Amino acid sequence: MSPGGVTTVSAPAVAPAVTTVAAVLTIAGYSVNDTVVIYDRVREELRRYKKMPLYDLINMAVNKTLSRTVVTSGLTLLSVLALYGFGGEVLRGFSLALIWGIVIGSYSTVFIATPLLLYMKLRRGESAPAKAAEGKPKPAAEAPGGGA
Repeated sequence: MSPGGVTTVSAPAVAPAVTTVAAVLTIAGYSVNDTVVIYDRVREELRRYKKMPLYDLINMAVNKTLSRTVVTSGLTLLSVLALYGFGGEVLRGFSLALIWGIVIGSYSTVFIATPLLLYMKLRRGESAPAKAAEGKPKPAAEAPGGGA
């Protein structure tokens, strides 16, 4: 017990390796990129199919990008597995974090990020350029003579 009767629990003083931190940051970017690709496809389909139910539209968008996601993740995973197997002890933590991140990141992109759109009740609205044009003042007519 520490003074004052408060018990404290702390993690062991083990600092993560720099390569592991690099792997975690790499995977964060990788996962965000995959999510943006699927969200962009949903946005495109929202413009194209205005009357389609949202559930079907999101399902179609995921199906259209699923092959890209699987191929990209699979090929990246193959190369990282080679790093894990042949890279030696120096790259083992880095490659293990990448392997874990590729699997979890791909799963979360397809099975968590897109259902969140339904859960958050994505609304169909006007496109961003149309909304932006509403707020802009109309250009004034030029004076005769085109003065500069």
